[in-house]
Amino acid sequence: MKFPLPRLVAEPLCRRIPAPVLALCLAVVMSVTSRAAAENPKGSPLDLGTRWELFVDSYLVASTRGATLRLHEPRKAEVVLVLDAPWEGPTSAYFSVLRDGDVIRLYYRGSVAGSDHSDNQVTCVAESRDGIHFTRPKLGLVEVNGSKDNNVVWRGVESHNFAPFLDRNPNCAPDARYKALAGLKTPGRNWHLGQTPGGLYAFASADGVNWRKLRPEPVMTQGAFDSLNLAFWDPARNRYTCYSRIFENKVRAVQSVPSADFLAWGNPVSNRYAAGVPYEHFYTSATLPCPEAEHLLVAFPKRFVTDRKKVTEHKTPGVSDAVFMSSRDGVNWDRTFLEAWVRPGPDVKNWTDRNNMPAWGIVESAPGEWSMYISEHYRWPDCRIRRLVLPRHRFAAMAAGSRGGEFTTRPFVVRGNRLVLNYATSAAGSVQLELQDSAGRPLPGFSAADMPVLYGDELDAVARWKQGSDLSSLQGRTVQLRVLLKDADLFALRFAE
Repeated sequence: MKFPLPRLVAEPLCRRIPAPVLALCLAVVMSVTSRAAAENPKGSPLDLGTRWELFVDSYLVASTRGATLRLHEPRKAEVVLVLDAPWEGPTSAYFSVLRDGDVIRLYYRGSVAGSDHSDNQVTCVAESRDGIHFTRPKLGLVEVNGSKDNNVVWRGVESHNFAPFLDRNPNCAPDARYKALAGLKTPGRNWHLGQTPGGLYAFASADGVNWRKLRPEPVMTQGAFDSLNLAFWDPARNRYTCYSRIFENKVRAVQSVPSADFLAWGNPVSNRYAAGVPYEHFYTSATLPCPEAEHLLVAFPKRFVTDRKKVTEHKTPGVSDAVFMSSRDGVNWDRTFLEAWVRPGPDVKNWTDRNNMPAWGIVESAPGEWSMYISEHYRWPDCRIRRLVLPRHRFAAMAAGSRGGEFTTRPFVVRGNRLVLNYATSAAGSVQLELQDSAGRPLPGFSAADMPVLYGDELDAVARWKQGSDLSSLQGRTVQLRVLLKDADLFALRFAE
């Protein structure tokens, strides 16, 4: 069958956007599925270069028979930190993780008794060498309960949602290698529409420990912001992007805002989804460029179901899980997978409100192994964070069962000498490839019959036909790929020299 391009629906844009900007945004949204589609109109071959292309959407897929996109859940691994220090507590939350050289840093809110606007909230950092064993460094910077013997890097209302990242901008100043956004709106009428004072402040640090405000006033005011409002340098688009909280029709939603310098921010644009996608509460988004495939944005929203209460004796209603979505332009989001990426599981303490919140960030904890993190036991005395583990790029795959299936890609230009695959099969499963011309005819020497059956579980397998793996004779030629799968998953592919 053919994959239709999804018809985009324009969910209500924030009323605060000026009419000319709104018109421009709507024109962009309705013109194509995404920027990637706009750059490759029908009949135009894709130019993949040598980047990894992930099968998290139907971007590469032209037709399929018996094969389908399949979501892959991460493995729940160790609990890496229980947030039981006197300055932490049951409502510690909003985690961000990053690697700086040999050190992995995990930032989070320590939330002692008080409201969201309490000055007693603190920003903490824990450190690890392996992503498994975390310690609290004694920094001696901020006094809490009469002592500086703690891992606190900031104290005040901004600590409610302090969101650090390591700035990859090649022009970044050395004393601002780390940056963060943090802040809240002042409570009051229509605060959730951004109609009260306050906003997000910009922070910078040379070392991730000693922080300063870049300006005394907020750099962003259009939004609700009562969430983890994250930002990062987007190398594929050569800009900073912030993903922050808004409310649309009383539903927690996500907006993106661009910036060239991290201080002057543009107009916000709401995330867009295809027709038929349910309008769900996304409490956080955990959006970031996919490592080693930074043209692709991936997100891990915490989905909040507000009207459910599994543990009747628990004070606050609501249950949560984590979902997965992707985007090729940062505005139009693909939600092929409406099911949960991480479920609450059998632990009853994960069935209470505001649990199962993915941390922002992905770190490599071993060769080919990615670690992510998720919160558990919110509002319980043993509030904690757990490590999630997955092999590189294995969020989803084109897959087929034991009866077999196949798919054909859109035409693309060959840009390397080898084709590299990230795949997995069962003991009886297999993967076979066929390179075809644009009319669907097998290229001599590159038919499926010319390829020995590939089986196993490899992140960087070089495709080989009977004549070998060399594709230099096809450099610059437009081809399409037929993929035959049997009890197998193909997660990603790329050309290599």
